[in-house]
Amino acid sequence: MNALRNRVQLIGNLGNDPEIVNMESGTKLAKFSIATNEIYKNTKGEKVTDTQWHNVVAWGKTAEIIEKYLVKGNEVAIEGKLTSRTYETKEGEKRYVTEIKCNELLMLGK
Repeated sequence: MNALRNRVQLIGNLGNDPEIVNMESGTKLAKFSIATNEIYKNTKGEKVTDTQWHNVVAWGKTAEIIEKYLVKGNEVAIEGKLTSRTYETKEGEKRYVTEIKCNELLMLGK
């Protein structure tokens, strides 16, 4: 059952072009967001689309593939784990972020 702990699988569309960061060590980091949509009918029978946004980070070879092939709007399937971190803004405010650390990526669509 350990294989199921903290595992996330999503299919969605990139909301922006990936941001690529080159680390001092030479490793690449890719940051991007994906949107997942759920469509259902409300009590009045009206079609409703619920969009959720997910922040994704990828490292190394996966980040290199993302840099080379992905742009805003591309449909992807990702597998990874949820990670949480905190940071402080320049104004001294504490911020909390939950991201998906991408382990596997599958490019979908055309």
